[in-house]
Amino acid sequence: MDKQYTMEKRTNLFTAICVMIGLIAIAIAIPISVKNLTSYKRTVTVKGLCEREVKADRVIWPIVYKEGGNDLKSVYSNLTAKNATIVNWLKDAGINENEITISAPSVEDVRTYSYTVENHTYNYIVTQVITICTNNVDTVLELNAKQSDLFDMGIAIGSGSSWENPVVYEYTGLNEIKPEMIEEATKNARASADKFAKDSDSRIGKIITASQGQVSVADRDANTPYIKTVRVVTTIQYMLRD
Repeated sequence: MDKQYTMEKRTNLFTAICVMIGLIAIAIAIPISVKNLTSYKRTVTVKGLCEREVKADRVIWPIVYKEGGNDLKSVYSNLTAKNATIVNWLKDAGINENEITISAPSVEDVRTYSYTVENHTYNYIVTQVITICTNNVDTVLELNAKQSDLFDMGIAIGSGSSWENPVVYEYTGLNEIKPEMIEEATKNARASADKFAKDSDSRIGKIITASQGQVSVADRDANTPYIKTVRVVTTIQYMLRD
């Protein structure tokens, strides 16, 4: 019986020692874990911006003109002749025929549908749109400046309005320059993070999250819509270390 009592006593003592060691290990681990968790929560989120000016590489140019008359057949005959004149003018300047589209004319029966008949000279007003879609942006810019050539031929053209038949300049090379711009934006984000860390007596750790963010192409200004501003914004979250 004494032996059994002694064994139980030793077992209890061993168990107590193990529990004590476990409690000591937990007491040591908790501050370390709290410190690591606190360190992990210390982050900085920064944005990096890269901007470039590029020239549009495609243009959609609607040439709009009107023809009036009292006899619809004669009006259409005049339209056909003027369409041919405009197309030849474009082709002589270097625009390919497959880049030119002639839309169906829009006819307005003035005397039938207008409430101010006495103010109209013609029975019919026909609107014709000839659209050029080309990568030859420089040629279109030159032709825009030489519209007086058509005026001299008796064709008064317009380029439409901002709402109807607008001139559209596009930049299609975004995928070619985007990787370099993302790289530059990322470097700018890192520079901002380094500055923040320095000011807070810290240093930058690993990247926690990274997002490319917004990529936009917009007109540089209202007067030169063929010059575009490309913007790339990256958002990166870094860990901060002491």
